[in-house]
Amino acid sequence: MTHPVYASLLSSMSPHTHSIVALQSNAPIDFATLFPSVELRIGASALALAVIVAIWSLGARLHDRDSENVSSAIWHLGVTLFRLVGVVLGGVFLFSVWSSSGDIATLSEQYGLGTDTLVQIALSAAFLVGAYVVTTVLGRLISEVASTRPEISDHQREIIFRLAQVSTYLVAVVVILGIWQADLGGILVGAGFLGIVVGMAARQTLGALIAGFVLMFSRPFEIGDWVEVGNHEGIVTDITVVNTRIQTFDGEYVMIPNDVVSSESLVNRSRKGRLRLEVEVGVDYETDLDHAASVAQDAVESLDETMSVPQPQVVAKRFDDSAVVLGVRPWIDRPSARRKWQAQTAVISAIREAFDEADISIPFPQRELSSRGQSGPVPLTDAPSQATPQNSGPSEGRND
Repeated sequence: MTHPVYASLLSSMSPHTHSIVALQSNAPIDFATLFPSVELRIGASALALAVIVAIWSLGARLHDRDSENVSSAIWHLGVTLFRLVGVVLGGVFLFSVWSSSGDIATLSEQYGLGTDTLVQIALSAAFLVGAYVVTTVLGRLISEVASTRPEISDHQREIIFRLAQVSTYLVAVVVILGIWQADLGGILVGAGFLGIVVGMAARQTLGALIAGFVLMFSRPFEIGDWVEVGNHEGIVTDITVVNTRIQTFDGEYVMIPNDVVSSESLVNRSRKGRLRLEVEVGVDYETDLDHAASVAQDAVESLDETMSVPQPQVVAKRFDDSAVVLGVRPWIDRPSARRKWQAQTAVISAIREAFDEADISIPFPQRELSSRGQSGPVPLTDAPSQATPQNSGPSEGRND
């Protein structure tokens, strides 16, 4: 079904238009006289194409520059319009050069391309060009806004731009289908059935896709964060709309579907910019716990690998088989696996040296065996004089 505006435009132009040959005869410049031969027309076309390419390349360089006197959005919009005007003028020139020979008129008559069809082609091209201009300007505006909003990541900016780009081109396609009097109702019904079939066939992929958009905007983690997803732990290297890629501390790359990421328990160790470690150390039951805790805390506070604020804490955790276990809890900033292991190694070394200087023993597991019918510990080995005959020498019945 054609939009009323386009239908009235086409109907108003149909009775008042002439053939392409008549339009060529009314042209202000006689291109047939300027380019009478095929060789000249080919040379002029090659020159026009070279100019178009040069204008397009110049516009790309101008996009990379910023004007001090003009805002960034207006500058890029002007550069985009400059490139489009150059392309349009080049296209008009090429059309005029080749239509002067009558070739385009011959093709139009051969394939039944009337003035209405040419108007439809021109309107379709205009809407495509307009969609390109709109998406370019939107991309620049989104980049400019994202640069002033630190909470918007680069990946989120890219997703927003792609959604705006797809929406703009989708609107342009719908308008163009209306210009060509396409049955939009049938197309929409067919697209609906196709969407149902694709949705049932790619249910898991679509679930990961939707979960990817949720992760993009909820932002539970970012690229470079140290996360633990289920049984996987590592550094986030990439986030796409389908999966999340993690590099483990063993150097392996793990690709986790986004629907799995959203359904699993997630731990982000880099979220607050600091991480608390815990190192357990056991002391003898006869040791003064307050003194041991003070020695351990002083040893940790003097390290460069740990933070002074918040202060490290030492707490009594449990009664073990051979010791009372203390938990030493220092903090590190800018957490990473390397900084964690460096700090943990430094804490263990500092506590051991401090305990040695303070004469605080770190006991190891000991066991004592006893018997109900015997007082005192049970010996595990016999004295040499009580060795069994099998171990004292050769047996009597042995023949040398």
